[in-house]
Amino acid sequence: MFDIGVNLTSTQFAKDRNQVVKRAREAGVTGLLITGTNALESQQARQLAAQHPGYCWSTAGVHPHHASEWSAETANTLRRLAESEQVVAIGECGLDFNRNLSAHDQQEYAFDAQLALAAELQLPVFLHCREAHDRFVAVLEPWLPKLTGAVAHCFTGTRDELESCLALGLSVGITGWVCDERRGLELREMLPLIPAERLLLETDAPYLLPRDMHPRPPSRRNEPCFLPHIVQQVANWRGEEAETLGAQVNHNARQLFKLA
Repeated sequence: MFDIGVNLTSTQFAKDRNQVVKRAREAGVTGLLITGTNALESQQARQLAAQHPGYCWSTAGVHPHHASEWSAETANTLRRLAESEQVVAIGECGLDFNRNLSAHDQQEYAFDAQLALAAELQLPVFLHCREAHDRFVAVLEPWLPKLTGAVAHCFTGTRDELESCLALGLSVGITGWVCDERRGLELREMLPLIPAERLLLETDAPYLLPRDMHPRPPSRRNEPCFLPHIVQQVANWRGEEAETLGAQVNHNARQLFKLA
């Protein structure tokens, strides 16, 4: 089982990053993809991945919350980072019309620029979409024939939005959100709709600790070592064996991100 979404640059991991990776290995997690959300964190993510060769990789991108920071210098930084063997995707990029920490036009400009970069470099994209599906598709769709692959990270949308993503050929990343009995029930019912070869799993640690874990860690901090719990729950709701699902999502991640 491979965790495609770990925010290992978070200050919540400042005191024990190496131990976090060690616990993930011991829990049977086969690899980690460390998320880059702006130019600085993308550099930090690459550096962290380099400390664990063959086990950690990273993305390089600008999250829509940081879209107002986009510049030619940012683009050059991401291009330079993408030359390293650790960086295997462009992102986290996309649109977020929920919190609107950057203006919509800034978000769309930065998103389009990163899709262009991914097409140029022939790297897959690690996508973010929240309450922006129509504009997300409008910006993304023209680039799809030029991209090597794409995953809708931390998908929490509607059935129509899921079917739209699948029709576009996207892979779908599912987090511990689906384990939340308050807001994850609709997503839980949609799990069987995702073809096995398009499903990816992730913790989005340190966020989205699965609410149905017992006992919960005292810190309430999510970690990649909790991915087996998500695998087990998703397998149950899809009517599959956890071991089979874990092997499938590991294969899917390595195919999408072109990992050995």
